[in-house]
Amino acid sequence: MIYKFSAYGHPNILATHKTTLEFTKDEELSLKGDCIVGIKADFDLKELVDLIRNSNKNNDKKVTIKIMSKNKKIQEKMYAELNPSFNHNKELVIRKSDFVSDRTLAISSNKAAFDLNRDLIDFLRDKKNKVSVIIENKQK
Repeated sequence: MIYKFSAYGHPNILATHKTTLEFTKDEELSLKGDCIVGIKADFDLKELVDLIRNSNKNNDKKVTIKIMSKNKKIQEKMYAELNPSFNHNKELVIRKSDFVSDRTLAISSNKAAFDLNRDLIDFLRDKKNKVSVIIENKQK
């Protein structure tokens, strides 16, 4: 199953957090949000919960997460494991650790904001720039 959503850049995107990355539906960003890599995210909670439910049914919580610029010239790929208790309509967090909360979409990620391609982060420092986020679970 594949789920896609979009998010926009912002001049205050730092992407310096070493254990998490986050997409938010907020329209503004302060410099305190050092894990945030996209704002105005248009993810749908119900569809993400369906993705998680299907993954649990298939006993496969592992996902590939791709972040790519609209022209697909700048891309980043990471791997993580879905959190069955994700249930947040405003924030979506991906963590390297196994800490879970209702904001945590995925854990055990091989990347956090700090690890992302700096060309992608530079691209995301412009409010006009948009990325696609593709979450794909590899069913057995």
